[in-house]
Amino acid sequence: MIKKSSLLAAAGIVLTLTACGGGNDNANEGGGAATESSAAKAIYEKNCASCHGENLEGGIGPSLKAIGSKLSKEEILAQIKNGGGGMPGGLISGEKADKVAEWLASKK
Repeated sequence: MIKKSSLLAAAGIVLTLTACGGGNDNANEGGGAATESSAAKAIYEKNCASCHGENLEGGIGPSLKAIGSKLSKEEILAQIKNGGGGMPGGLISGEKADKVAEWLASKK
């Protein structure tokens, strides 16, 4: 018989992974007034914050507060594209992924 706590934990993981992405990543498309940084932050908030925290503090996923001192933009972009370590790949792609990788690489 499955324990109630195990069932709840499994349900929580499924809900969290569902919230981690799959959303429309068109944040700030065509928003000429938005800076590159604010556009990247908006994309992050829509697609990444549910796991990595609204303030990069971490949660289900690791903290990203100083990720730029650990990984280069290219390494961050590869993680976004390919996933790994529990993170699904491809939650954001193309120019949006590049913007987020550049923004995160500046976090030192």
